[in-house]
Amino acid sequence: QVQPVETGGGSVQAGGSLRLSCAASGYTYSRNCMGWFRQAPGKEREGVAALSTEIGIIYYADSVKGRFVIAQDNAKNTVYLQMNSLKPEDTGVYFCAARTGVPCSGAWYYEPGYNVWGQGTQVTVSS
Repeated sequence: QVQPVETGGGSVQAGGSLRLSCAASGYTYSRNCMGWFRQAPGKEREGVAALSTEIGIIYYADSVKGRFVIAQDNAKNTVYLQMNSLKPEDTGVYFCAARTGVPCSGAWYYEPGYNVWGQGTQVTVSS
């Protein structure tokens, strides 16, 4: 199955932390742009962060800068999203996506550019 596998969602109080994992499955991990997206109830999906697996360039949405950290473990073909100082507005379904064979660019948040998507994991932040 060609699909990233996301784990690590859950419920947490405001100010808490969660770490999401995205493991590559069915596709080559290297030389990709790996992105995290989220969709809040009643809202459109939006980009959260992205990382180029080969060259390590990282991008963040302004709403999560200074609170979220995207990182990778090449040995495990896995990308992580460490989410700190969580707010209720961070609530949503978080998706991992891969743009295979292409590094991230300034348009990292452009969803049609990603050709492999995970099923999503729920993150709920209560006030």
